[in-house]
Amino acid sequence: MFSATEALSRLAPKLDQLTREVLFDDVWRRGALSPRERSLITLAAVLGQARPHALAFHLRRGLDNGLSAEELGELLTHLAFYIGWPSATAALEQLDAVLADQAR
Repeated sequence: MFSATEALSRLAPKLDQLTREVLFDDVWRRGALSPRERSLITLAAVLGQARPHALAFHLRRGLDNGLSAEELGELLTHLAFYIGWPSATAALEQLDAVLADQAR
């Protein structure tokens, strides 16, 4: 299975370093927004830009940052009006798969 994280570290080590050190260790930890709020914002951006390859990662991160399955479902329902039904329903399928994976 393709792993973006593995490919990033193997093919673009500097981008991997910047992602870890700047994005996740600095930007995501700034105090003005909580990690939960950042997850909501990031999911909306990922969906709005049609970046399905990043969606499962950020759905898992959202759950880790305190979002519930119900809240994620509500986010996708709300975004369906802004990003389109096909994108929202495809995201719901990914959310279902992430939740099933976590239940194992």
